[in-house]
Amino acid sequence: MLGSDLEKFIEQDHLALDAFVKGDPKPLKDLYSQRDDVIIANPFGPPAKGWEEAAATMERAATNFRDGEATGFERISEYATADLGYIIEVEQFRSRVGGGDKLVPFALRVTTIFRREEGAWRVVLRHADPITSARPPASIVSE
Repeated sequence: MLGSDLEKFIEQDHLALDAFVKGDPKPLKDLYSQRDDVIIANPFGPPAKGWEEAAATMERAATNFRDGEATGFERISEYATADLGYIIEVEQFRSRVGGGDKLVPFALRVTTIFRREEGAWRVVLRHADPITSARPPASIVSE
């Protein structure tokens, strides 16, 4: 369903995520749109909109990881037109998280939207959260 150029871009994204869990946000930032409508919604805080906020959010998030690696990407869904596409994946990682000394596995449920800008694919939205299994209704209620 996805064109080969978008598939190659997604491969770059996966490699950039591998660098990210080592603490390096630059390869991932290089793949993002720098327009005002870019959005990052990660597990560490509220959504960030616009390039400046998104870039700062990626920088902060990367400081939570050390010595990590991407260990797998399970594609749940995908779709693309000539200029817009999305994937939904469960991403698997192993990293030292926060101040922890142990390499720990973790998974994220991720929706990524891509847009062609000036002939090249760019990430315009990434929403990632740690919900990868069923949860009780009470889990959405904050006390």
